[in-house]
Amino acid sequence: MNDQTKFLLDEREIPTHWYNVAADLKNPPSPPLHPGTHEPIGPEALAPLFPLALIQQEVSQERFIEIPEEVREVYRLWRPTPLLRARRLEQALGTPAHIYYKYEGVSPAGSHKPNTAVPQAYYNRVEGVHRISTETGAGQWGSALAFACNLFDIECKVYMVRVSYEQKPYRRSLMHTWGASVVPSPSSDTGAGRAILARDPESPGSLGIAISEAMEDAATREDTHYSLGSVLNHVLLHQTVIGQEALKQMELAGEYPDVVIGCIGGGSNFAGLAFPFVADKLNGRRNPRILTAEPTAAPSLTRGEYAYDFGDTAEMTPLLKMYTLGHTFVPAEIHAGGLRYHAMAPLVSQLYHEGVIEACAYSQVPVFDAAVQFARAEGIVPAPESAHAIKAAVDEALRAKEAGERRVILFNLSGHGFLDLGAYDAYFAGKLSDYEYPAEKVREAMKALPKV
Repeated sequence: MNDQTKFLLDEREIPTHWYNVAADLKNPPSPPLHPGTHEPIGPEALAPLFPLALIQQEVSQERFIEIPEEVREVYRLWRPTPLLRARRLEQALGTPAHIYYKYEGVSPAGSHKPNTAVPQAYYNRVEGVHRISTETGAGQWGSALAFACNLFDIECKVYMVRVSYEQKPYRRSLMHTWGASVVPSPSSDTGAGRAILARDPESPGSLGIAISEAMEDAATREDTHYSLGSVLNHVLLHQTVIGQEALKQMELAGEYPDVVIGCIGGGSNFAGLAFPFVADKLNGRRNPRILTAEPTAAPSLTRGEYAYDFGDTAEMTPLLKMYTLGHTFVPAEIHAGGLRYHAMAPLVSQLYHEGVIEACAYSQVPVFDAAVQFARAEGIVPAPESAHAIKAAVDEALRAKEAGERRVILFNLSGHGFLDLGAYDAYFAGKLSDYEYPAEKVREAMKALPKV
């Protein structure tokens, strides 16, 4: 064991390839289905929305896919990111556990999202695309894509879930600073948005609705491609730079994690840290527990059903096999806006269904309790999303304390909370409430699942 607190890599150690977990699965992933015919679709069906390189990555079975040097050059602005040992948190908890965290908040956008925004913008530029539409929940993805599009001279249109548009104005400011156009979703800019507003003029929005709007935007313009910040295979692929760096940094620390933890909404930051460790597990090299932490307000893994469903509310996307709460899901207005999605990435869903990974769920008040405890011990104010991973890590450390065992815990601190201080104000004022998504709502939503 190394007595240091911070473990850094030289920029020459930025990964040269992304890791594709699909190559190591025991069973092949379930294919996406056409939304109308329910027949498997081929790569050509995605061509109107994505550049060819991303489509090839989406369906690839290659274990490693080379990162273009132009992308690695941008990664050098903030990568490799630090791995830190949370010694002060360990002391505050009185635990024999060793707690490590990979800190992705050092990126220009303050989160892990640029890891995929940059390659997505790059591949679109290579294909000559000049405009990209996307959705965003809390704004981390929207700001990351705005940053990346600015670098590659691409126009960016962001449909931001209305409740987050109102809760997090400085995320909007960040997107505007990098040249993006941002509207609250549901909006009057699309047919899907207008239909929602006609039914519910006060709709708080959802990621499913915002995805429908962004996809419609791209589908109705010849100059526009669509970009997604989570869920799809190529997005999770790009994020694996996190876990590959963490493997090297844990070697520097002289330890290997007994448990690997990530918060989870659509799956990208969790997959980014965890998939390289999943590879160790699947290939019999090591056997860490791998744990996801989600909100009880959007509990797709812990309460959802494993089924084919749409990725959006307006039923425009291909059908994907995933854990879902139903595409009609409209979440409660919790502050972890990046975790308010109705479904889980197909690759993450498959790993959970096959028992490779585990899941837990937390309500938002104890999550903020853990966030404040972490901030007072370690000095970093975490994003509300990342705080779910902190809560899970704290619980694991306290279990180690009760058992009197030294347990090595690694979690992904996927972003800072400097633009989420309104949520902290609400917490300190006692205005946050806990919410558990009712089982009867899941049962009701399951009636609208496509009959596959």
